[in-house]
Amino acid sequence: MIKNATILWSYGKKDMITISQAQNSKAVMFHDLGSGHMVQANQHLIIKNDETMILDPGGHKVYTSLFSQLSSVVKSTSIKYLFFSHQDPDIIAAANGWLMMTDARAFLSELWMRFIPHFGIDQYVIDRITPIPDEGMLVNLGGIDLKFIPAHFLHSSGNFQVYDPELKILYTGDLGASLGAPWQETDDFDAHVQYMDPFHRRYIPCRKAMKMWANTARKLDIEIIAPQHGAMIKTPVAVEKFINWIDGLECGLDLMGDSFPVP
Repeated sequence: MIKNATILWSYGKKDMITISQAQNSKAVMFHDLGSGHMVQANQHLIIKNDETMILDPGGHKVYTSLFSQLSSVVKSTSIKYLFFSHQDPDIIAAANGWLMMTDARAFLSELWMRFIPHFGIDQYVIDRITPIPDEGMLVNLGGIDLKFIPAHFLHSSGNFQVYDPELKILYTGDLGASLGAPWQETDDFDAHVQYMDPFHRRYIPCRKAMKMWANTARKLDIEIIAPQHGAMIKTPVAVEKFINWIDGLECGLDLMGDSFPVP
């Protein structure tokens, strides 16, 4: 059966971090707006020429904190898009609030379009959610084409990541999640890998999906891996080590036996 499956979540400072910026372009992360027993999660903002995309904005309690803090970074009228990497509640539970309070359009895997109404989406805003086809798509934000890249089974069966070719950031959702790391960003992959290993072995279903992702990631010019949980991986050297680690990691079904236990 699966080994090293203990998951320990850390609750860090509620910091806002500027990840990277260039002329008229900025990447911002809110590191931990949760509380109590909520899983730690990052909320990412991509800002291009006064247009904003919010990635995986989170659940209801995070919604209140994030919405109140956005004014220090962007105008609410600049929020053009919401991106949902997959269907988990720490990503999508407050979708209705964002759609009701902004004019933003949202993007979600077409696989989950019939499920999101169960989170209480009002009928008159459901048409503002665009299904992402399995092969991915391009979305223009402030004159820059962001890439919605398929990452199916990492860990969701309908899963996407966002690549910003201008700032060379790959927003990886649950891939690259780290648990309990005492930092919010790192260039020391060897020190960081211990905080990623348990999650990936338990939550990713098989090595085949990991190898597909590694083959895809090597086609991109990536300087920063920005996951939804835990610390960012920064510098091309650390990113290359991460890709190589993913490529060789056994996980999920690879670690299972021939049958499940019967309690």
